[in-house]
Amino acid sequence: MGSRPKGFGLSADVARKMDAKYDVVKAKEAVVWMEAVTGESLEQSDPIDPPDLNAKLKNGQYLLKVINIINPEKKVKINTKNTAFQERENIENFNKAIEKYGVSRADAFQVVDLYEATNKWAVISTIHALGRAAQKNGFNGPVLGPKEATAHAREFTDEQLKAGQTVIGLQAGTNQGASQAGMSMGKRRMPTTDQK
Repeated sequence: MGSRPKGFGLSADVARKMDAKYDVVKAKEAVVWMEAVTGESLEQSDPIDPPDLNAKLKNGQYLLKVINIINPEKKVKINTKNTAFQERENIENFNKAIEKYGVSRADAFQVVDLYEATNKWAVISTIHALGRAAQKNGFNGPVLGPKEATAHAREFTDEQLKAGQTVIGLQAGTNQGASQAGMSMGKRRMPTTDQK
């Protein structure tokens, strides 16, 4: 990993805002959940130290163990060499695997977010999204976060749809009781005959 400059001005402000999003409680929940799923400890400090957690997850091996346990039908190969290419490939394979599992691409972090520690909160948020998807897909292990809602399509007959078109909803408002009768504000306008 190359060293990134700290940044000045706007880039420093953006980095501070991204660091401020990091939630230690959510990170702790994610770590406890991953440890429960894998049965392996991440040996984390308490409270969770973002750089330490990032270093433990950086090679992608632990994340791939999690997805392989959650989705054993589609196991992903784990590269055990600790070269930059293999570590980045593990992270990319993790992102592809969770997308196939049902995590939205919008919920997934980018490789650089974890590998270069540019957005630590995105990594935690992705783990929570994986926890929600695991519940939705019927994983029988530990749970993380609330269960995702499922679509509940409603079917209406033509008769019901026509009946609904004749009703004026209260959002459209009403003209009952709304009038300006009796209202007077300030002095009335008086026409003058003076011409100057």
